[in-house]
Amino acid sequence: MSARAEVYEERVWLKRAVLVLVRPREVLARLRDDSDDAVRARGEALLALIWLAGIAGVLWTPVGGKVLNDVTLDWVDVLVWGFIGGGIYGAVVYFGGGLVLYWLTRAVGGITYRQVRHVLGFAGAPVALSLFVVWPARIAVYGEDVFRSGGSDRGAGNSALVALELAFVAWSLALLLLGLRLARSNASNSSAGIS
Repeated sequence: MSARAEVYEERVWLKRAVLVLVRPREVLARLRDDSDDAVRARGEALLALIWLAGIAGVLWTPVGGKVLNDVTLDWVDVLVWGFIGGGIYGAVVYFGGGLVLYWLTRAVGGITYRQVRHVLGFAGAPVALSLFVVWPARIAVYGEDVFRSGGSDRGAGNSALVALELAFVAWSLALLLLGLRLARSNASNSSAGIS
């Protein structure tokens, strides 16, 4: 593949990282191509999704709710902690969760570990989106109290934001199930000689 075609394919996959939110079947079905060129082309999109979903996930942990309890820390520390912690959290979920899913899907067969990880990565798009929808709203309403224990971020408003975050998680789980089903059906069609 030429360098120009490779850059084009990477850009296409970056667009698909967003498109998976509105046309998931189309994007997830393309993950059946497990060739090295296809994997390389979607690498940047996967990295972005995994990292952003990891940041959203790490902010939602109990540690995130009390990071600013230490008076020596400020917003810059929260940003650095979220960025680095999100990358680590995302990588652990991507590789560890991918391994668990792969073991679970081995019973039905036909899906590689790499395909399972890629489905998991793209299924994380709604959680990544929640970083730009839920967290700005949460911070606008509660400010620093989001990152302190015992702050004003309690009550009905917080419950509504938690419900919204859980809706994004449920959306991700639905994409994961759809992606695994598509990968499984594509694998069984390929093994049966159907294109």
